[in-house]
Amino acid sequence: MTDKLTGIAASDGIAIAPVYLLVDPDLSFEKVSVTDTDHEQARLSAAVEQAKGEIEKIRQVALVQLGEAEAQVFDAHLLVLSDPEFLAQINQVIQEEKFNAEAALTQVSDMFVGMFEAMEDNPYMQERASDIRDVSQRILAALLGVTLASPSTIDEEVILVARDLTPSDTAQLNRDYVKAFVTNIGGRTSHSAIMARSLEIPAIVGTDSITQNVENGQMIIVDAIEGIIILEPTAEELAEYRQKLKDYQTYRKDLEQLIDSSSVSKDGVEIELAANIGTPKDVKGALANGADGIGLYRTEFLYMDASDFPTEEDQYQAYKEVLMAMENKGVVVRTMDIGGDKHLPYLQLPEEMNPFLGYRAIRVSLDQIEMFKTQLRALLRASIHGKLRIMFPMIATLEEFQQAKSIFEEVKKDLLSDGQDVADDIQVGIMIEIPAAAINADQLAKEVDFFSIGTNDLIQYTMAADRMNEKVSYLYQPYHPSILRLVKFVVESAHKEGKWAGMCGEMAGDQTAVPLLLGIGLDEFSMSASSILKTRKLISELDTKAMKELADRATTECANSSQVVDLVNEYISR
Repeated sequence: MTDKLTGIAASDGIAIAPVYLLVDPDLSFEKVSVTDTDHEQARLSAAVEQAKGEIEKIRQVALVQLGEAEAQVFDAHLLVLSDPEFLAQINQVIQEEKFNAEAALTQVSDMFVGMFEAMEDNPYMQERASDIRDVSQRILAALLGVTLASPSTIDEEVILVARDLTPSDTAQLNRDYVKAFVTNIGGRTSHSAIMARSLEIPAIVGTDSITQNVENGQMIIVDAIEGIIILEPTAEELAEYRQKLKDYQTYRKDLEQLIDSSSVSKDGVEIELAANIGTPKDVKGALANGADGIGLYRTEFLYMDASDFPTEEDQYQAYKEVLMAMENKGVVVRTMDIGGDKHLPYLQLPEEMNPFLGYRAIRVSLDQIEMFKTQLRALLRASIHGKLRIMFPMIATLEEFQQAKSIFEEVKKDLLSDGQDVADDIQVGIMIEIPAAAINADQLAKEVDFFSIGTNDLIQYTMAADRMNEKVSYLYQPYHPSILRLVKFVVESAHKEGKWAGMCGEMAGDQTAVPLLLGIGLDEFSMSASSILKTRKLISELDTKAMKELADRATTECANSSQVVDLVNEYISR
């Protein structure tokens, strides 16, 4: 009987390919005395050359996929590998203390790491400690004959299996080769899941134990529609899923007929279906899926993919590229949302017991005002190239919005006085992701230009359930009446003041939630690009008046999620 694992279907699709395990190998070794020091030095030299070749290959891939700034990290690694003092000291330990190469390497690298980490007043030298640690690990792996997994070096069709994927891991994935990925941890709204949908890669997360149940090269099937992984499939199962894959590809092809269509309900109400993106490269996918605009540009990836704070010019070029590519379609740019589980190596954030409730997003921007002003300057300069909307994340109080808006106005005034052109129709709004802001939406609506509801965090905060924790993933309940009531109040508050309300959380592309949101009166649905066409098709089949009745009943008559789902199914099947 074929073994099966289940998890959370995070990004639709089907894949059949061998496993590529992205896990840290065992780098343990014994420290031993040697007599043939020449042999150990030759082993070291060969390992160094192997490490150089691997890093050069990774650098080339990073250059093509991520750009020069990201690739420069590997230049520093190559410099360490060519440092005569570093290598000479390792050889000296082998020669004089007669240690094996593994022990000599570890002794010298630990010494250098400790020395550089102690230089607290010199951030540049502290960064060198990280470079030495990474390079030494690669040399040690070569000495031990084990492979350090790296997603950027994959050059054949595989299914990536990992405990979790960091945003930088996911950014390196080549869709030509990585046909799907599966992780031990995570939920539908974890960052790896969100990135999978952006990249249109099938993904299953929260399996608990996939890394312990598979081996490198093992053939598996990933059904990311049902959330099933089939290990060592039989010939019959392979044939069945190859047909399912063909059927799914045909379904996607049929949806492509809607790329140039308007997003209009059955009774003629036009809706904006926008895409969530993380980098300018994602615009291509948004347009290929017929996006009416960009409803969320996550600018933190500009910071996370750099070795230092991106300059005003770097940011200006990125924002300009997106605005121009969208050709005057609306582009909502969220200011930097760092903190929580998103960290910068060059920005020291405090250790916190509850980082998701701590120093993050707008709280960092309002504290580190010069960094915030640099981003706003870049955005305002780019505004003349398209239809810019600026959104502040993690707003809890009216005072926070007023302070952020005041800094925006100050930067705008300075640019205009310097003779810089700035668009005069920039909308400034906020993400509604904190329950306090949702409950106070009627007051906030008097001052903002728009709301965009970030349901990923709004649900986690309202349900007191960490969205990264698969053990409480059952509490990610976008259809729960309490969530729907909050959303309804936010939308109604915006409309009362003549403002528009959108949604940029994953709920916006959820096919069960869409009828409810249409009935609530949501103006803009922003989602992963891969969800746009199926949502457009669904909306074209729905009548807004009937959906309003559905939403009213769901928020007044239902006591739990399952009752809401049953109600939605009743209305859709009519």
